[in-house]
Amino acid sequence: QGIHHAGLTVPDLAAARRFFEEALGFALVGEKPDYPAAFLSDGVVMLTLWQVADAATATPFDRKKGIGLHHFALRVADDLDALHRDLAARDDVEIEFAPEPLGAGPARHMMCSIPGRIRLELIAPAS
Repeated sequence: QGIHHAGLTVPDLAAARRFFEEALGFALVGEKPDYPAAFLSDGVVMLTLWQVADAATATPFDRKKGIGLHHFALRVADDLDALHRDLAARDDVEIEFAPEPLGAGPARHMMCSIPGRIRLELIAPAS
């Protein structure tokens, strides 16, 4: 029946929340300051962001050595090139690769690293 939500542990809850709200249009739908956690949604996808207990000693995920979330992908509107330009201009995003055909196409995708060094793939359906 589909994924209910994705939960991400982040080193800086405020930075991760700001990214999803500003860059991708997610809205805060709840929070637990004592946990601390923030719950965000774009109206379709729900994300739970948790603050790691000690960011200074936290171990970032290594996609080639660690077991766990390699990346997650979000479906976006058709204008992936404009989103790529916006994300490339941010100081909290590292672009892994620019928009390109997904497989044989016609869908396109790009990959980036967002606050917390979490890999995010953005996929635009065929126009």
